[in-house]
Amino acid sequence: MTATPREINVVEPVSPALERVKRMLFQPFDLGRWFIIGFCAWLACLGEAGGGSGSGNYFGNHSGRSGADFHHALDQARDYLLNNLDWLIPLAAFLIVVILGLGLLFLWLNSRGKFMFLHCVALNRAEVTEPWNKFAPEANSLFWFRLVLALAGMILTLPLLGILAVMILKMIYHGEPDLAGILTAIGLGLALFLVGIVFAIIKKFTVDFIVPIMLLRRSKCLAAWREFYGLFTAHFWQFVLYLLFQIVLGMAIGILIVMVVLVTCCCAGCLMLLPYLGTVLLLPVLVFKRAYPLYFLAQFGPEYDVFPPPSPAPQSPGLPPMPAAPAVM
Repeated sequence: MTATPREINVVEPVSPALERVKRMLFQPFDLGRWFIIGFCAWLACLGEAGGGSGSGNYFGNHSGRSGADFHHALDQARDYLLNNLDWLIPLAAFLIVVILGLGLLFLWLNSRGKFMFLHCVALNRAEVTEPWNKFAPEANSLFWFRLVLALAGMILTLPLLGILAVMILKMIYHGEPDLAGILTAIGLGLALFLVGIVFAIIKKFTVDFIVPIMLLRRSKCLAAWREFYGLFTAHFWQFVLYLLFQIVLGMAIGILIVMVVLVTCCCAGCLMLLPYLGTVLLLPVLVFKRAYPLYFLAQFGPEYDVFPPPSPAPQSPGLPPMPAAPAVM
């Protein structure tokens, strides 16, 4: 008899994920355990902080005088660059090398941290050395995949950003908007948005599902992606719902964090800004965000369940084992 496939639900994993947070961090509460797991979580989040961006009205009521001022400032900047190339080029090269080096280091440590934090959450352990050594090959494979993905993203987005910046500067330089330029800028902006969405989804699936599959199979990143691709195509709409529900969860978590910051008169917010202590303070949120996709993935079958089966309850001493039921003829 063929077993009926289990229904995939995006809400059901919330309850066991919350229970996982309670068992890991509060039953019992152990501050030392928090700091150990928090270190793994800190590595798993290293280099992933984002920044905001501002906006302004470049064309509105700017007069020809504003265009002339911008023209003069642009000429001054160009002359300054041309007159100081002898030290600006070495400085720029040095800064690029340092930034790239730090970026590669953070990406490598972050890839190690993904497996370390997953190990802690899946097995309910506070360990650093064992997952650091045990999953080194898988973490290195993840590092190379993410590096190639980042380079591909730069190749696709940097030319679009360059063209968009040149067009905007050109319109500001002339002091008035150009209809063709505005339409082209909107098209480039939409293209950048779509490319960003695609790469964000790939990154999301890599962290949420590819890393657990790599841990289960002890496989390379591309092999895990090939396996996941079959799962994704077979359950496309379930994964679409998963992404949409993640947006809802993100909004709920954001509101909860803002409420905590307001209740504590911004004291919690100041602590959250600290590199390591902030991660420890946010550990319940991070454990939930790591556990939720694991329970969602486990719905696709026991071969995708990273959590060990519960140990059987010990029998009472002195009682003989239950006899087997007689076979019915």
